[in-house]
Amino acid sequence: MSTLHVNGREHTVDVAPDTPILWALRDTLGLTGTKFGCGAALCGACTVHLDGQAIRSCITPISVAQGKQVTTIEATTDGSDKVGAIVHAAWVKHDVAQCGYCQSGQIMSAAAFLQSLPRGKQPTVVEIDAAMAGNICRCGTYARIRAAVADAARALA
Repeated sequence: MSTLHVNGREHTVDVAPDTPILWALRDTLGLTGTKFGCGAALCGACTVHLDGQAIRSCITPISVAQGKQVTTIEATTDGSDKVGAIVHAAWVKHDVAQCGYCQSGQIMSAAAFLQSLPRGKQPTVVEIDAAMAGNICRCGTYARIRAAVADAARALA
């Protein structure tokens, strides 16, 4: 038995300590917003926050999350992740999603990036591209992703 703190709530899960966080979230807790993409931490679809840092949940075992806060895409709509909610709103405003599969990971990566910036700093296109480089969008909505990240940064200023 392990205890996970997810989106501000404590959960007890009966899984092996080496179980990836992704599968504990999806299969045990029913939080299916975080997606499985490649299983090798290459595509970014499984991105969640662990104590505010973007991580790939498909390769991170739940043992690493003990005593830490896991934040998922669900927190961007339930009010518990305010920066994530602003990013999520920018995604909707800029109509970023096409197929939508990668979007939860994209939003979580963008939120972690914006939280890492000094307050009020407006990121350049180069900085946005560098921060989002590890997230793959098969539909190619990168221009809209850039616009949404920049818009969210302005909203957070």
